[in-house]
Amino acid sequence: MKIKKGDLVKVIAGNSKGVQGKVLTVLVDKNRAIVEGANIVKKHTKPSAANPNGGIIEKEAGINISNLAVIDPKTGETTRVGRKLNADGKLVRYAKKSGEEIK
Repeated sequence: MKIKKGDLVKVIAGNSKGVQGKVLTVLVDKNRAIVEGANIVKKHTKPSAANPNGGIIEKEAGINISNLAVIDPKTGETTRVGRKLNADGKLVRYAKKSGEEIK
């Protein structure tokens, strides 16, 4: 999986195309990620202890990983992700456009 929790990504396809946000969670088994501020859906909730009035809430839904592109930390553009060994011999992800390490 090339996208991890905490990455800054851009939605490249779908209704939320163009939206940038941080990855909140990655659902590996479903090949989806939940991105902050993207793919907002309305959910009808019953009254409960946490939400005494119930009603309609808006929340983020999952987006397929193929519709997301990681944003290069150096240039701010979308980029592909590669993996290589750094000077310490540790396998790290890097942006293919700039060569910058993705943290």
